[in-house]
Amino acid sequence: MRFAVSAPNVGDPTQLVSLAASAERAGWDAFFLWDHLQLVRALALDVHDPWVVLGAIAHATDRVALGTLVTPVARRRPWKLAKEITTLDHLSGGRVVVGVGLGWPNDDDFGAFGEPAVERARADVYDEGLDLLDRFLRGGPVRADGPTYHVDADLRPAAMQQPRPPIWVAVMLSNARTIGRAARFDGVVPITPDATPMTPDAVAALVARIGRTDAYDVVVPRAEGVPADEYAAAGVTWLVEGTWPEDGWMADLAARVERGPGG
Repeated sequence: MRFAVSAPNVGDPTQLVSLAASAERAGWDAFFLWDHLQLVRALALDVHDPWVVLGAIAHATDRVALGTLVTPVARRRPWKLAKEITTLDHLSGGRVVVGVGLGWPNDDDFGAFGEPAVERARADVYDEGLDLLDRFLRGGPVRADGPTYHVDADLRPAAMQQPRPPIWVAVMLSNARTIGRAARFDGVVPITPDATPMTPDAVAALVARIGRTDAYDVVVPRAEGVPADEYAAAGVTWLVEGTWPEDGWMADLAARVERGPGG
C-alpha cells in the first residue's frame, strides 16, 4: 500500500508547491490537488487552477506521483484536458495520475456558470468526454461523432506513460452507474454521501462489488484512528491524507505531512 496527500486547490499556490516538496522529502508517494472553480462561494476562498500549480510541483519534485482528486470531466473540453495532462506527464517524467469525477458542488461550481447543476444531466457528457480523454492520452488519430463532441484530430505527442497515465474514477457508493464506470478504468476513489472516510469493511464490500481481479487501485481517505494495515487487508492500494480548507488548514496539513506517512 502507498500513501498520498490530497490538498484543496486554494490558498497561496507557492505554499501548495512547497507542501508537495515537503511531502516528497517526508516519504509520501503522491501529492494530489482538488479541482474546483469556487468550491463553496460563501467561504470566499482563493481558488487556483490545479494543472498550473501541478506544473510547478512537477519542477519542484522528482519522485512523487501527482495529479488531481478529482477533475470533473463534464465541464472540460476533453482535448484541452488531454493536452494539459500530456504536458504535465512529460514535464514530470511520467508521474501523472488522472482522477476524474462528476464534480461538486453542483450550484457553485456548475450552475453558477450556466452548466448543468443536476448530476444526471452531466453524466452522459462525462461518459462521452471520458472515452475521448482515454483515446487522446494514448495518442494517434481520434475520430468521434457523439451527441456532444464531434472530433477529427491527431493530438501529438501522446502521454509519456504507455498506454496512458492511470485513470482513477470517483464513485458515489449509492450509484451503480458510477461503480460500473470505475470498473472500466484503472482505479476507484469511493465517496460516501456525507463525505466521511470509509471503514475497511465498507471498502472490502466495494472491492467485491467492482469485481476486478487484476492490478487495480483502490484509493481511500484514511479514517482517524484506523490502522493502515486494516485498510491494506481490505484491498486498499492508496491511503490518502487530506483536509477541508478551514481556518489553519494549511499549517495543520503541513504538520501531518512532515510526520510522514507513518505519523
